[in-house]
Amino acid sequence: MSSRKRVVLATRNQGKVREFNRLFADLGWEGISLAEFAGVPEVVEDKDTFEANAVKKAVTISTYLGLPAVGDDSGLDVDALNGRPGVYSARYAGEDATDEENWRKLLQELRDVPDEARTARFRCTLAYVEPGGEPVLATGACAGVIAREPAGTNGFGYDPVFYLPERGKMMAQLSPDEKNRISHRAQAMQQLLAVLRG
Repeated sequence: MSSRKRVVLATRNQGKVREFNRLFADLGWEGISLAEFAGVPEVVEDKDTFEANAVKKAVTISTYLGLPAVGDDSGLDVDALNGRPGVYSARYAGEDATDEENWRKLLQELRDVPDEARTARFRCTLAYVEPGGEPVLATGACAGVIAREPAGTNGFGYDPVFYLPERGKMMAQLSPDEKNRISHRAQAMQQLLAVLRG
């Protein structure tokens, strides 16, 4: 593999792009956001698993652009909500909901749930596809507890309300380097890099 391989990230989420590029640095790869390409079709996340959505995104984008692509589907599984919001995490409070609207809805739904029952985990599935190739899958998970109030300004998504007991802080209170050592996406990425390195 060349020292500066360009890989399309099947996302326009700049928070994800920054995380990927920190992780890609190990391989000498450069992740390019969909925002850098004109006319790329929107990939509708209409599958019922993270794996199926990730594969759909990667295959669609790789086929359309003729470049290697990584599809990422990730979200939050909350035990007290029977795994919700799950694949609907990014649009939990509606199709165009902001991160804050999503986590506020989550806190509202959990308002009567006792602290010991607020367990949850972030999950991530990555699918890497070369043009015309078979998807390579990798998964990661990070366990925690849903807090009652937000804290921290780093990260995105549900990070301000995702408490990490072993660290005594929210995901949004971690530095980017700390997050990239323990997050669900970091774990999936390390697994993917191990497979791609062979």
